[in-house]
Amino acid sequence: MLSSFMQSLNTDISPVMAVETIAVSFILGLMISLTYMLTAEKENYSQSFCYTLVIVPVAASIVIQLIGNSIASALSISGAFALIRFRSEPGNPKNISYIFATVAVGLACGLGYYIYGLVFTVFLCLLMFVLTRFNFGNRRIMDRKLKILIPENLDYEGVFDDILKKFTITHELVRVTTLDLGSIYELDYKLVMKQNGKTKEFIDELRCRNGNLSVSLYLDGRKGEF
Repeated sequence: MLSSFMQSLNTDISPVMAVETIAVSFILGLMISLTYMLTAEKENYSQSFCYTLVIVPVAASIVIQLIGNSIASALSISGAFALIRFRSEPGNPKNISYIFATVAVGLACGLGYYIYGLVFTVFLCLLMFVLTRFNFGNRRIMDRKLKILIPENLDYEGVFDDILKKFTITHELVRVTTLDLGSIYELDYKLVMKQNGKTKEFIDELRCRNGNLSVSLYLDGRKGEF
């Protein structure tokens, strides 16, 4: 198996072509990496991922050159590059799309389609700028998760309903937990805030009702797991 693989390697690569392919794939990968840097959310920004976006197209183009006419093998090996980055830490779908884009650019460069790789890179970068500029896919519904601590002598059944109706569109009590040997209750809510809801005023009214105990409002409802 190893001998057949070695025989399939392309040994007719000229040094000039190899350097040219590496240079072009590096420049295109750098363009994609810069686009990621300019469009990524600050809290999800990763310097190591920027390096990855530059290296992947270079590595993929080298693999394509070595494999030569065995496109199936080249695609299999190059596809592995898209998975290596996510073995150590989970990646979000946007980052995964960037990785596969760099693999595609590397494949195009390795096959000698430099113009196609350039056109694809420019189109991808412009597309990402446009989607980011218009905040495409942003959810307008303000999902929130709320945790409220109350003393044991306060009946939690409906105690905050009037405040919740004032500041939310919908709300649901999903869990009640006892803390400190039952002296404190923790109420967990799922809710949808009104667009003009004032967060500080909302929290202040809750604190007045629960005896100034802790109130936690998760601004991103997807992260505040119960």
